Amino acid sequence: MRALIQTAYGSPAGVALRDVPQPRLKDGDLLVRVHAAGLNAADRFLLRGEPYAVRPLAGGLRRPRAGFVVGRAVAGRVEQVRGDVHDFAPGDDVLAESPSAVGEFARVPARLAAPMPTGLSYAEAAALPVAGTTALQSVRGVRPGQRVLVTGAAGGVGSFAVQLATARGADVTAVCAGRNVAMMHALGIEHVIDYERATVADIAAFGQVFDMILDLAGNYPLAALRQALAPGGTLVLSVGTGGRWLGPARRILAGVITGGRRVRTFTARPNSADLTELASMVATGRIRPVIDRTYSFDEAASALDRIDQGRVDGKIIVKVAG
Repeated sequence: MRALIQTAYGSPAGVALRDVPQPRLKDGDLLVRVHAAGLNAADRFLLRGEPYAVRPLAGGLRRPRAGFVVGRAVAGRVEQVRGDVHDFAPGDDVLAESPSAVGEFARVPARLAAPMPTGLSYAEAAALPVAGTTALQSVRGVRPGQRVLVTGAAGGVGSFAVQLATARGADVTAVCAGRNVAMMHALGIEHVIDYERATVADIAAFGQVFDMILDLAGNYPLAALRQALAPGGTLVLSVGTGGRWLGPARRILAGVITGGRRVRTFTARPNSADLTELASMVATGRIRPVIDRTYSFDEAASALDRIDQGRVDGKIIVKVAG
């Protein structure tokens, strides 16, 4: 089969479509013929190999393991099951997290897969794993009537988070670039801040405070974000800068140390139930994936380059088959 293989850390020059063996299944796995794969910010970290702490995920400190396939978000059709798998059978359409997404076939642990509802396209389904589950889990504690601020609202996670928080009854304020203000309004977000014109510190100075701030941009001072919290409010950190060794962990650790109980960290845990919930919400029109651009399989390396350049609005999708 063909797959997008990463052979070095540093830049998209280290990836290429190559012929590799089909994935070998373990008990509890599905073999999925990939129709679409979604790229995420995590793929950029692995491409760059920074922070260094992510390199074991690619199988090597100096270079990725041989045959390392790019991507973790996949949608396609089950070709084969192995072991004690009762929820899926050959011919089923699924969306899932996979350790090898951008290829003609992917090995998918059945516990990380969900059925694809009728009416959902493969591209829409491939947008949900990783970004969608991260957004869903990050806003799970949001209650109706709460005021929620989301920075980085136009990105892959942010574009889901603002919709999911709104669906939970929150009064959502989105922070994004000016070019994406119209997109936020189209998603049903009434309060939108152009970060190029107003800072979070400005918001706090005007008296606007929030019960929850989901910081997906990582480019505001922690003190300014804490100042914008209402009494009892929570700042949720999942990104930030910190250099080659620690990456986001340095800023997150600083936030926890200085913010105490008002600051918490967040790491998503992939699972089938959350994917099922997200897919149902898309199928019923409660939320929708924002797709920046869809690339053909032959353009897969260019799709990764687009992620590497940053400033992606929503999701990047690679159409592999069908």
